[in-house]
Amino acid sequence: MTISLTGGNRNDITQLIPLIQAIPPVRGRRGRPRQRPDKVYADRGYDHDKYRRKVRELGITPVIARRGQPHGSGLGVHRWVVEQGFALLHWFRRLRIRWEIRDDIHEAFLRLAYAIICWRRLTP
Repeated sequence: MTISLTGGNRNDITQLIPLIQAIPPVRGRRGRPRQRPDKVYADRGYDHDKYRRKVRELGITPVIARRGQPHGSGLGVHRWVVEQGFALLHWFRRLRIRWEIRDDIHEAFLRLAYAIICWRRLTP
């Protein structure tokens, strides 16, 4: 799990590469080297050739919708998972609106909320 907390007026595209680099390697079978995910899914807001090239340099295939193209690329299936994650975070009233001035406290509550969500999903 990787979380990046930024200011409200920051453009998301500026945080794409630092967020990808912060993803820990995915464990494979025993004895095999660890590696990063194969693909990154993103919406039209990330449609910049510069960032597509940077993602490819990291050895990851970018699956990013193109601007001006009709819908139906199939990215909505994966996007739904992200939107569901945001909806699950809204269970925690303290995270809906940021009341903390200090960002480290807000990030701690965010990590705690993710841990609780994972625990609830994994326990029967």
